[in-house]
Amino acid sequence: MKRLMKKILNIFCIGLLGCAFCAPMTSCSSDDVVGDAPRNWAGTTGKFETNAESENGFGTFFTPKLGRVGDPMPFYDKKAGEFKVLYLQEFANNGDKRFHPFWGVATGDGCNYRSLGEVLPYGETDYQQDAALGTGCAYYDEKEDLYYIYYTGHNGLCKNREVVMRATSKDFKTWTKDNLWALNGPDYGYWGENFRDPQIFVADDGAYRMLIVTAPKEGKPLFVEFKSTDLKNWTHVGSFKMIWNDRMCECPDVFKMGNYWYMVFSEAPAWSRQVKYVRADSWENLKNQFDPPKWIGDDENRSKLDSRAFYAGKTASNGTDRFIWGWCPFRSGSNIDEKNMDVKGDKEPNWSGALVCHKILQHEDGSLSLVAVPGLAGKYNKQQPVSIMASQGYQDGKLTGDDAFVLYSRLDDCNHLSFTVKTAGNSDKFGVSLVRSNGVGYYYTMVVNPEDNDNKRKVNFEQNGYIIEKDDQGKEVKKYGQGFVAGIDSYMFPRPADNTYKVDIYTDNNVVVMYINDNVCYTQRIYGVRKNCWSINNYGGSITVSECLG
Repeated sequence: MKRLMKKILNIFCIGLLGCAFCAPMTSCSSDDVVGDAPRNWAGTTGKFETNAESENGFGTFFTPKLGRVGDPMPFYDKKAGEFKVLYLQEFANNGDKRFHPFWGVATGDGCNYRSLGEVLPYGETDYQQDAALGTGCAYYDEKEDLYYIYYTGHNGLCKNREVVMRATSKDFKTWTKDNLWALNGPDYGYWGENFRDPQIFVADDGAYRMLIVTAPKEGKPLFVEFKSTDLKNWTHVGSFKMIWNDRMCECPDVFKMGNYWYMVFSEAPAWSRQVKYVRADSWENLKNQFDPPKWIGDDENRSKLDSRAFYAGKTASNGTDRFIWGWCPFRSGSNIDEKNMDVKGDKEPNWSGALVCHKILQHEDGSLSLVAVPGLAGKYNKQQPVSIMASQGYQDGKLTGDDAFVLYSRLDDCNHLSFTVKTAGNSDKFGVSLVRSNGVGYYYTMVVNPEDNDNKRKVNFEQNGYIIEKDDQGKEVKKYGQGFVAGIDSYMFPRPADNTYKVDIYTDNNVVVMYINDNVCYTQRIYGVRKNCWSINNYGGSITVSECLG
């Protein structure tokens, strides 16, 4: 083995930082070892199988101790000087009629959270309109020193299954529901079965707007607009079509950034399930970006913000930075491999998971990308040694040939991997594997794959490696990993002109986020990352890996 430390190597070095605040939140004692897994962390490369409890406790990508995070509803609380993020609290044992109370967290930086507990409860009986709560928004009225929550009241036993409701508070602790007020879709010609996800913003004219997701009873999905001057009395303005007739879009969020107006939304159909956005020079023109859709640069990929493992994204700004929060879905299964493969192709993923936050970066042309929130630099600041445990086709920082790789020592509970990859040719590809051992077993790879005649790239998810099984005759045979896994795709992005990729990967237990060149974001759920080895791989041609930490 060769020990690599940033301060002594100038040819080939991987930057690895641990989170100074994460380690106390999870256990890494010998009690976590399952079966005959190795306990000599520094000197072994065998696969480490964690038990269920060891994957709990998230310090960066927030997950409640009980249950999971559903659709986040962030806003910046000017009075308190912090972001507050409400979310639909998902329990494993939700009631049949009453579920999804609003819980919340507070944060100043998008990576350190303080729990607010339950903020808004669901109705007290099965027959109340808000027996179940649906997505909404929070807003602070400075003039009246009053907080508002507008939300979806959901109850299939009522005349209208979904209506928009509200509650108010002076201190964001004690809330009063306004049971005498509601917006009912049929009153304005819309479908009472689907009338939800209210979002408030201030338009060009200085008046408040509320955007609601709905549809006519027998028609195409729509966004509906209401207008107000006091956050209490709302006037119906009209509606406009969504992206396509077969794509229901939900969790809309509208904001102005620089000279542009943006709408971020999540496409609900399983086959197109991603967070996307459109832009315009005014709110009125923004409404015209949908029929037909006017993607950024006429390329739908440029209007996608993250992978299919980041959903229901909504934003908030403190006046300096604008962050976006969404949830990364959990997966089912009794072991690492079952969970990692429970992606289900183009079908609906498990609903709810961990809260993931990115910073929104606006480029000169008005396009957006997602990058790491600044607070991560201060949080992941514990320098970690990196050892090469095994390699193939590797020499002096260069990986050459098919299936070339360099395997590194075990990761901690939460990690920041930082390095630069330079490909030798336009068609070269590389990947980063997690949960990898130097032997038999599956591992999981984020592959930066050439697409579209080598001019585009896309991050694919693959199951690699093999296990040993016995066939019908009792003979041992190798069962290889599936390779490409559908349903967890990223999106195509332009190949860097100089074929150089600056890669930053943040892990927090089993949630992983990869950023490339401040232009690509890929969120993923990979079980078993902690306490296992990892690798950088090359597939034909050659790549050079170098240090990129400053």
